[in-house]
Amino acid sequence: SISKSFRDAVLTLHQTKGKIVLSGIGNSGHIAKKISSTLSSIGSPSFFIHPAEANHGDLGMISRNESVVLISNSGETIELFNIILHCQKLKTPIIAITGDKSSTLSKNSSILLEIPKNVEACPLKLAPTSSTTMSLVLGDAIAISLMKQKRFLKSDFKKFHPSGNLGKRLKTVE
Repeated sequence: SISKSFRDAVLTLHQTKGKIVLSGIGNSGHIAKKISSTLSSIGSPSFFIHPAEANHGDLGMISRNESVVLISNSGETIELFNIILHCQKLKTPIIAITGDKSSTLSKNSSILLEIPKNVEACPLKLAPTSSTTMSLVLGDAIAISLMKQKRFLKSDFKKFHPSGNLGKRLKTVE
């Protein structure tokens, strides 16, 4: 269920002059780190900021030139609230990935990317399973859309992957 807000998120990230900042805590934090890594590898400079560290001085890493993607299934992750306030003061856009459109995060974001609510695959319907998978898929879809928007080519990809199997496959003989 990709909406107009997805297009808005991609355009916002494409127009970001600084870096794309991602944050979340717990499993959402792990997903945010992976999305950040993917974005950087496709030429969209990005970094992950841990919300607890942000609350103890690392908010200074976020400037008005950045765009911020915050991931929280509930949208009520208290550790993200000071990041939200900081971004609002700077007028830094916030893209929310959450399962609750009436949450604090949703209400305070510039762009809402909503994932389905209450869909966890575990028998208790509690462990972050489906929600984290959907957040990850959404992040990958953003990355692919940014690649297309930027007309990112294999030759560009090669610049960021000099080693490993990807680097070997892209290596040219000179």
